[in-house]
Amino acid sequence: MAASMTRKRVGAAVAAAAAAFALGLGGAGVADAKITPVDISCTNPSGNEPGGQQPTCKGGAHTQETENQNPAGHAPRGHN
Repeated sequence: MAASMTRKRVGAAVAAAAAAFALGLGGAGVADAKITPVDISCTNPSGNEPGGQQPTCKGGAHTQETENQNPAGHAPRGHN
């Protein structure tokens, strides 16, 4: 009976160590997501979007509107 309990405890300890190691490796890749500015629209001096020029401005006198996005194309909270 004592050998059975010891075997279970050792097995549980090995499983816990393996899970901690696997989660440690998986978590490292998540933190490497790069947030970059992406063109989302273009406005003219009157504040309107000129037709046919979205999302990147072409020509002068236009203001480029950008949004910070992660690799999945979403705007992360607190970065805009």
